[in-house]
Amino acid sequence: MPDYMFLLESRLLPEQRAALLRVQELSAALGYNVYLTGGTVRDLITGASLRDLDFTVEGNPSKIARELEKGGAKVLHEDEKFRHVEILFAGDCEGSIAAARDDHYIRPGTKPELRWSTIMEDLRRRDFSLNAIAISLNPASRGLLLDPTNGLSDVERAEVRALTIHSFTNQPVRLLRVLRFAARMGFKLEQRTQEWFDLAIERDLQHTITEEDAGAELHSLAREENPAAILKLWEEHDLLETVHALLAKKHPDYDAINRLSKVRDDLFMSGLRPRLATPMMLAILGRLKDNEVKSVLHKLGFRAAEVETITEFDEETTAAAKELSGKKMAAPIDAYRFLEKLPADQIAYLLAFSSNSGAVSKIRAYLNKWRPLRQGIPAISNELAAIGMPAGPKFDAIVQQVFAMQLTGRGKTPEEREKILRKLSGIKEQPKPKEPKGKEKKGSKPAATKASLAAAGKVALPAKSVAPAKPHKKAPPPKAPAKKKKK
Repeated sequence: MPDYMFLLESRLLPEQRAALLRVQELSAALGYNVYLTGGTVRDLITGASLRDLDFTVEGNPSKIARELEKGGAKVLHEDEKFRHVEILFAGDCEGSIAAARDDHYIRPGTKPELRWSTIMEDLRRRDFSLNAIAISLNPASRGLLLDPTNGLSDVERAEVRALTIHSFTNQPVRLLRVLRFAARMGFKLEQRTQEWFDLAIERDLQHTITEEDAGAELHSLAREENPAAILKLWEEHDLLETVHALLAKKHPDYDAINRLSKVRDDLFMSGLRPRLATPMMLAILGRLKDNEVKSVLHKLGFRAAEVETITEFDEETTAAAKELSGKKMAAPIDAYRFLEKLPADQIAYLLAFSSNSGAVSKIRAYLNKWRPLRQGIPAISNELAAIGMPAGPKFDAIVQQVFAMQLTGRGKTPEEREKILRKLSGIKEQPKPKEPKGKEKKGSKPAATKASLAAAGKVALPAKSVAPAKPHKKAPPPKAPAKKKKK
């Protein structure tokens, strides 16, 4: 049996792992059983990227959400009726927390009665088997896979299977959803599910999809990695008109969608993970006029704050581009700090659609040059510490100064950085110790050795100055011995 917890934790981003541990702690403190469910488990099994963390608790998720907010999380939307909370965890990680429930239908096609339930009942009432899988996060059963509808085998067969013959009758919006899952994962519809789908279309159930449900599906589509494939599949089955007639008439802006999708892939390679729901919605509705976009969103049940965010996004992003290309951002370090704070979805939108060449060139420099240089900050800190600079505010300021210089092309080599660091810190290089007098200098050779080398013709000894020899005086001739006088 696979170790699902090890598989999960090995693929979680650090911020996702922190969010999961925090939800576990809070659930245990409140006495709730908590499970990782739905799309997170499905993506884990299929090897897809884990975009969201979807939790189901046997209790009230609002209590957990309130505690998470104290730690920096942000509640994006809360549905009190269904006890469903969409949340942005601390660390910019998206997810949801929902109460386990059972939908009881008096007869097919009627509105269900909500009943709070256990996790197994919650899984069985879901739409498709691949969404009816969970992993326990509770201490006594942590890592246990719950699969009451045998969804794992459907994933292995690459099929989307509806759980009941009344699946599309009870919720016609599943006609859109089943195609969204099939396009996203490259799956086909299971044989009986395909028959039920065709029967629902014959009965014209697609025209009973509520505007709010269609809007929710469009919102989910904008967060997909390949929305163009899903939209084309909707169009092939004449379902785009059920979303909105104007969108079906003018068609989605596939060119804009593909450009934005390509930019997202490039940003992933650069280490950024933008949430593109807002700019992607603008791309999908790109063929509509501004007033038409606003009208469509309102009709599809988007909240006023969401409509405002989408319709004002282009204007805000254009203003950011203008500021980025202005004189105040002439220095690379100023542009870098500006882009560090600019939301990643605005960066993506500018790269895909902006005609401001100055702003776009700085964004490309930020992604391809400046961010990689930032990874060298620890090395600069180590080099500054190595020359004797103590830690403190001045230490940090010098590191930032050197980084700013690197953005302009200075300080590329360790030798050059050391000179800069010494100059900024005021720490001079220690002078070399002087050799004590009377000792031979290193490398000198004794005279005897030099003489022997000179004799061998390898070293020429310096010529000594010789004083000219004085001429020798002739010695006086010896005197003849004196003769003795005769007596």
